[in-house]
Amino acid sequence: MTEIVSEPQEHNAQAAVEQLEAQNVAQAVQQGTAVSNLNQEPRQRSRRGGRGRSGGNAGKPAQAEQAQAAPRPLNPLLEQLAQWHPALFGEQLLPFKRGIFEDLLAAHPELDKEALKSALQQHTRSGRYLAAMASGQARHDLSGQPVEATLPEHVHHALIEVFRRRQQRTAEDLTPKLRNRIVIAYEASGLSREDYAERVLGKNEATNALVADALAEADARAAKDEALLRSFTLSGQTSEQDFAEMYGMNPRQVAQQLERARRRSASQA
Repeated sequence: MTEIVSEPQEHNAQAAVEQLEAQNVAQAVQQGTAVSNLNQEPRQRSRRGGRGRSGGNAGKPAQAEQAQAAPRPLNPLLEQLAQWHPALFGEQLLPFKRGIFEDLLAAHPELDKEALKSALQQHTRSGRYLAAMASGQARHDLSGQPVEATLPEHVHHALIEVFRRRQQRTAEDLTPKLRNRIVIAYEASGLSREDYAERVLGKNEATNALVADALAEADARAAKDEALLRSFTLSGQTSEQDFAEMYGMNPRQVAQQLERARRRSASQA
């Protein structure tokens, strides 16, 4: 898992920004925050009078919550970047390629390096950008063209943070939905179970347990898909619709299972 590191000196600015995005999407995991624990009620403050540990702030939690919930003003430089590069920073955000910091400086040499780093830091911490990362989309250049795949561990860390934030806004337990998204991300990665686990497992035991459950679920589903593909092949049927009706199964679900099994078989060939 990507470790949080201190900011390098000026001559190493490019390396700092290239690591910045991974640091931000992994932040909740590094701090040990598990999505499965986010629906627990916060510990109540003591109702005893006096200042005590509250420092005289008793009766002000609502103000603190409002202040924390207030949206952060958009960095003016991000507004400028959206005008210059709408395909990347516009209404629909896209994961950007590694080295985007140097690309932006080359395209706009008048930009201040520190201001640009600060803007990109705010950008990569935004919920919209994290959602784009969690979708598993490719990384894009300044013109909005896909140029490289997003690493599975970056997709995973973004998923954890996206669901962590969503869990804070609802009483519904989002763990099952997150587990399903991890299954999808794992299958899309094309990695073996061992390789995927090595990339995404970290210090948080609750999150690691969730990943283990997702991988077990994915393996069980893969076994069912492969068994169904063998049955379809041996049945002599050429129509998936007829095959599904013959066994009283949902045609759409059968088609999805067969497609997953074929993709998996092709990737292992």
